[in-house]
Amino acid sequence: MARVRDVEIDEVPAELQGVYRRFASDYGPFLNQVRVFAHRPPALKHLMGMLLDLADEAILPKRYLEIALVVVSKLNECTYCVAHHTPRLVEQGLTPEIIANILEDECPGMDEVDLLVRDYAVQVSEKPQYMRDAIFERLRQHFSEEQIVELTLRTALCGFFNRFNDALQIGMEEGVIADLRSSGASEGDLPGHDTEAAE
Repeated sequence: MARVRDVEIDEVPAELQGVYRRFASDYGPFLNQVRVFAHRPPALKHLMGMLLDLADEAILPKRYLEIALVVVSKLNECTYCVAHHTPRLVEQGLTPEIIANILEDECPGMDEVDLLVRDYAVQVSEKPQYMRDAIFERLRQHFSEEQIVELTLRTALCGFFNRFNDALQIGMEEGVIADLRSSGASEGDLPGHDTEAAE
């Protein structure tokens, strides 16, 4: 249970109920998150609305988006986001074993572009002020400037969501852990999960 009460769909302005509904279901199983954001209708309208618009346009290949989101969420140890995005990344062709080791320097199973996106997400998250032009030259070999801007936006925004989720202790929706398991991943791969303690 979050640190604030859930706001149900009938409590938000009628013109925002479609955003609420789509984000909670079509975008992913994010009902608990949208129930918290709904305390502030402008955030629901613009943040969730923007993510839905970006998903509709889909200019950035989903594989690279999901790599960035999982990398950032693992760096920030956001259990909520790692659990939600790991199955999506499995759908994009990465095995649970690769995802479990995605932050390791050597990560067999990731190609050159996968590793470039991974390394860029790390730099955006940890030391953006020290990034060199070389990584952008490499990005331009595979992505348009429009795609680079979106990748940067989504990477940085993911860090915000990680902190928001953890600060307000947004709980996992029903079925998320089952989805994680059905993807071949396990709860032991989630940040902060102590396998030995669980046994």
